[in-house]
Amino acid sequence: MRSMTGFGRASAIHENFQISVEVRSVNRKNLDAIVTMPREWQALEGGILSALKERVERGRVVILVQAQPASDRDDEAFEAASIANLVEEFRALSESLKVPFTVSPDLLLQLALYAKKNQSLPEPEEVEGALLDAFQRALAFMMGMRESEGLKLAADLKVRAEDLGELITAIEGYADGTVARYRELLLQRLRQGALHLDLNDERVLKEIALFADRSDIAEEITRLKSHLDQLFQFLEFEGPVGRRTDFLLQEMNREINTIGSKSNDIRISRQVIAFKNELERLREQVANIE
Repeated sequence: MRSMTGFGRASAIHENFQISVEVRSVNRKNLDAIVTMPREWQALEGGILSALKERVERGRVVILVQAQPASDRDDEAFEAASIANLVEEFRALSESLKVPFTVSPDLLLQLALYAKKNQSLPEPEEVEGALLDAFQRALAFMMGMRESEGLKLAADLKVRAEDLGELITAIEGYADGTVARYRELLLQRLRQGALHLDLNDERVLKEIALFADRSDIAEEITRLKSHLDQLFQFLEFEGPVGRRTDFLLQEMNREINTIGSKSNDIRISRQVIAFKNELERLREQVANIE
């Protein structure tokens, strides 16, 4: 089980450029990916998205690709020709504006930094390998974070699922003998009204049979138990289970609503309310699962 929240960062060096990649994800019902990268490298976006879809099924994923000169490299040198061209351009501009122009070490340094900052980026096919490698490593960091948080979510969901199991057991216990209790209550009310009917009276038997049919929750309890067993199985899965778990909780909510509408036992009604409250907390947590 994995969470949908994570972050990863990695970098790579290509010639005299440093490529950095950040990947971050948050909750989203489906996979929604946004890639921000230099315009010159946008042809590589398809490869990045394909690699992402192989690892991620749900969540809003933002991928940021940046490139800058690797200024910390010892073997990097300023482009003398670029600086010289810039000096001549400034000289020509100064002459046209009739402004004195003097070349100083400080000016050369500023022009060198400007030239380095505005270096043309390599062609996409030249950096594709380094960029995808950095992306895969950033993605691995993010997935590790999602898996780590997923383990914590699974532990919390397991505790809540066990609480649901206890509530189902209580409901099942209160449901035993419901028809017999109703039969006795019906006869007691008949006696209070001075109506002495034979236990084999067709009207009495029909009323009891109708109540038994309306109040029988055995099938709903059986399905709830089955759904709960499946939920525990999902909590042990390593892959994406968010959609299936969410659907399963919807089915459990439908069954518990049916139990609540069928039963007129206050004890069962209390357990139904507690069950629905705990189920809602489960659904809030499942919204974080991939």
